[in-house]
Amino acid sequence: MPAHTLPADARLDVAGDLLTLLRDTTTEPRPDIQLEALTLAVAADLPVLLWGEPGIGKTAALTQLATALDLPLTTVIASVHEPSDFSGLPVVGDDPAEQGVPMAPPDWAVRLVRAGRGLLFLDELSTAPPAVQAALLRLVLERRIGALRLPPGVRIVAAANPRASAADGWELSPPLANRFVHLDWTHDHEVVVRGLGGTWPRATLPRLDRRKLPEAVAFARRAVCAFLTARPPLVHRLPNSETRRGGPWPSPRSWEMTLHLIAFATAAGSSRDVLSLLVRGTVGDGPGLELLASLDRLDLPDPEVLLADPAGAELPERGDLRQAALDAVVAAVRARPEKSRWDAAWALLARAVDTGAPDLVVVPATTLASLRREDWDVPATIERLTSAVSLSRRADRAAARAKAGR
Repeated sequence: MPAHTLPADARLDVAGDLLTLLRDTTTEPRPDIQLEALTLAVAADLPVLLWGEPGIGKTAALTQLATALDLPLTTVIASVHEPSDFSGLPVVGDDPAEQGVPMAPPDWAVRLVRAGRGLLFLDELSTAPPAVQAALLRLVLERRIGALRLPPGVRIVAAANPRASAADGWELSPPLANRFVHLDWTHDHEVVVRGLGGTWPRATLPRLDRRKLPEAVAFARRAVCAFLTARPPLVHRLPNSETRRGGPWPSPRSWEMTLHLIAFATAAGSSRDVLSLLVRGTVGDGPGLELLASLDRLDLPDPEVLLADPAGAELPERGDLRQAALDAVVAAVRARPEKSRWDAAWALLARAVDTGAPDLVVVPATTLASLRREDWDVPATIERLTSAVSLSRRADRAAARAKAGR
């Protein structure tokens, strides 16, 4: 029968078949640092907030994530709810004076508790007025709605548009913003094109190596504690501007989240790019980048080990890390100046020249020379170092003159 002669309900059935075909997509394993960062934070049971322009695919990503993780998805549009929808609705009993007035949770919260697991998606968070944001504080941090507590199997993810592109948008309050891991959600041209062709990236939970769990926890604690010991002002720093207060900033709460994320990323073997997104999304760009730089130094060799066996010492390959290791050796000699340690440091500098760029020893050698006592003989290695350093300096000056001439 020709399509134009079909009854109206049959035509809708055909339209439904076409829509089914359009929605029939598949997924494939594909590197995606945004998606990997999101799944890692979800695995760590930390609330995540996706920031992105309208239509960028935040809701679609959450829907696909729930499907991939086999979690029932519950979507709550924060801006269309009243504060009582999150703090609980008062229900008057038979004897309020004796029994009080209990706060009844909404139906979606009851369904999540009955299921025991799920993905709670708080959408349009930046359009929620301050009163609603205040009511969300207990839900996001303590997982409580009225007298009801969400089970451990429920994960919380939110999405928001920047204030400039949100309908009647509000800045996030600092207490609410500080409870989230903030991820900037952007589109990848190749991912979008391939997805429109029917294949999207597959979201999978990170594979945690059980053997690495104790080591991962120890590394994360050492990393965060060592950094905050060296940078006490960053333990808590509330930004000055209202806009920055609505994003990630450092506090004891956000540093604890950072510690968890470093442990999970270490146990999962995640890339530095993924860890960078997560750390900067928790404590902010400045403190996050400082912490990431300090992580490299945690792997530096112990200067006392290098001084004990300079001939067999293994120095870092990267120039900045090698420089830091040599500086640490000189600092160790300064802290305990002894002739044998001074000689060992010179032998180590000679090894550094033999195995890497000679210009890296200029500053350590100058500092080490200033530590010499009058009764200490000059080791023979200094002459070799002096020639190498002199040659390096002449090359630097020649390069500078050539650059100036151009």
